Amino acid sequence: MLEILLAGGWALAPILICSLAALAIVLERFWALRRAAVLPPGLGAEVREWARSSKLDAAHLEALEKGSPLGELFAGALAVRDRPRELIKERIEDTGRHVVHRMERYLNTLGTIALIGPLLGLLGTVIGLIRMFLNVMAGGIGDPTKMAGGIGEALICTAFGLVVSIPAYVLHRYFRSKVGGYVVQMEKEATALLDDLSAPRPVARRRTAATEAAATQAG
Repeated sequence: MLEILLAGGWALAPILICSLAALAIVLERFWALRRAAVLPPGLGAEVREWARSSKLDAAHLEALEKGSPLGELFAGALAVRDRPRELIKERIEDTGRHVVHRMERYLNTLGTIALIGPLLGLLGTVIGLIRMFLNVMAGGIGDPTKMAGGIGEALICTAFGLVVSIPAYVLHRYFRSKVGGYVVQMEKEATALLDDLSAPRPVARRRTAATEAAATQAG
């Protein structure tokens, strides 16, 4: 393997750097985008119960915000829970954009690696062919070994460029699709919480009825 890498020449170095970067991004995103880390089971029902029973304080909201992307979305809505529905909805949308941006962290870099991998391989191919022609010009075509080095460098760079770019592209699409699925689930949970926050409180209704009764008696 080491001989193959050495035969690839210096043009192989940026491809190897890209492969290491892609590997680091893939491992980090697999860990960060675990379903349990993004959408903790039962969190939606728990938060809605908190909202109904008014068991909310600054400590609750801070823990909720730091716990998961879904929790951060809930915390944004609960921070303005006493405002009109439209304002709560705007806060959810604003918070959601930040949450999605963080879930898509490094995916643009992974997509760039998938794009430039074949280009770097092509660059290595061109450099290998140039080297081959220079050797031929210097010593003629009588010795095939002078051509073999350039051809080998060209083929190795092309192969490594494709080996890096193909998995990077597939995983880039996979993570994009995964984030898209999470966004749909988060929208459903946020809508359910918004409906609960916008619904009239039973206590408020009882107070209204009592006030009306008192006004009727006074009249």
